[in-house]
Amino acid sequence: MKSQSVVTDLRRKVFAEVARVAYETDDPADELEEIPFKITPDEVPRYRESIYRERQIAAERVRLAMGLSLRPANKPVHITAGVDRSNIAEKYYEPPLMQVIPSACDKCPDNEYVVSDQCRNCVAHSCIKNCPKNAISIVGGKSYIDQSKCIKCGRCKSACPYDAIAHHIRPCASACGVKAISTDEYGRANIDNDTCVACGQCMSACPFGAIADKSQIYQLIQAIKKGDEVVAAVAPAIIGQFGPKVTPGKIKSALLALGFKDVYEVAVGADVGCIAEAHHYVNEVVTGKLPFLFTSCCPAWAVLVKKQFPDLASEVSQELTPMVATARSVKVNRPNARVVFIGPCAAKKLEASRRTVRSHVDFVITFEELAGMFEAKGLKLEELEELPVNIKATGAGRGYACAGGVASAIEQCIKEYYPETEVKIQHAEGLSDCKKILTLAKAGKLNGYMIEGMGCPGGCVAGVGTIIPPERAKIAVEQTVRNSAVKIPSKEMRDLAEQLSDMD
Repeated sequence: MKSQSVVTDLRRKVFAEVARVAYETDDPADELEEIPFKITPDEVPRYRESIYRERQIAAERVRLAMGLSLRPANKPVHITAGVDRSNIAEKYYEPPLMQVIPSACDKCPDNEYVVSDQCRNCVAHSCIKNCPKNAISIVGGKSYIDQSKCIKCGRCKSACPYDAIAHHIRPCASACGVKAISTDEYGRANIDNDTCVACGQCMSACPFGAIADKSQIYQLIQAIKKGDEVVAAVAPAIIGQFGPKVTPGKIKSALLALGFKDVYEVAVGADVGCIAEAHHYVNEVVTGKLPFLFTSCCPAWAVLVKKQFPDLASEVSQELTPMVATARSVKVNRPNARVVFIGPCAAKKLEASRRTVRSHVDFVITFEELAGMFEAKGLKLEELEELPVNIKATGAGRGYACAGGVASAIEQCIKEYYPETEVKIQHAEGLSDCKKILTLAKAGKLNGYMIEGMGCPGGCVAGVGTIIPPERAKIAVEQTVRNSAVKIPSKEMRDLAEQLSDMD
């Protein structure tokens, strides 16, 4: 399976090695200390200026994969310091979820205009003429920008006929739609955890792999080894993630080989949610009792509303998210089950841990982390047995994986069960656009609308825990939606939604 970058290759190697240690030993200290040497086995560095820095970065990745926080840069601390706390069969989490690995950050310039080799020292000197601060001069036959005078207005770049002026922006900061990333005193990226909504787009954007989230794979494997009744709740975005020939039946076979007792489709929880939110929209928004309805399945979107638009927080739907609805429905029939949500999203790890609403989700791992577990067990998914899959979800629920899919599913239900109702929809993808939509809603411009927000551009198929490019993932999901035998959930799903909501 072809990966998206060397960064994802390195991340997966760490996940695979940590998973291998979890499966093969009960006393992990020595084996964990060896992992950086397995990641960088040679004396010649491959990606950094020294093997010591490469191993330092791998060591920090091992800690994050164990759920532990990074080590202080100014104190001698072993890789496995504190590992006794995370060597458990329960979810383990040390906040914050997203962390910048200092030794991996390349101190990218942030908001800097620089003249490239494309400058031809043209006669027009448009860059000089358009600079309001006289920050540009000719040095060595080319334009030169004095950074001490530059006010970052970008007029020089716009004026250059050869596009010879580059605008350097820190990739992680550029990807952050809530502007939670700044520069610390050493020039490294710094995440403001009070602003961060854990979407993880910064992690995907960093070409040096300097930002990572914490994993729960080690603790999950301990629960499997312990003999607990561990079941998988798989998000609909998994379609196509492990290759075009890897069917749901083969994925089920692989999950059982890892030690899971059963596999459930989270799209069933989406079906519960969309019929409940259709009812909510018709009875609360259309009647004018509420100004609008915010869908709630994306945790980054929901947290954005609560953090930056607190006066609108009450408009976020209180219906269960697909993950929670699925977990609760599992525990109705299997009260002793340990539910593992497997999906594309890092923010789901925080949703599953929130205290205000019990999620009934015991662990959360991403597709990327799951791939590491498959590698640790030496599983080749294309070669596995095609097991029968008990399909209960509809096309509407599976469509939640793509941007616009949530609102579309709700709209389909409304048109089927409330055919006389006019449906007004707005949807935003990416946190920057989400903020624009929220600003319009706050100004009263979207009254009567159902508003869907997705933290990741493209929706769940573009989540930071995915494996394949979002475009390919979207095609795979859309095909599955088209091929679904049942298109929308029954109206009776609302009764199930109410039953699940009553669970404490």
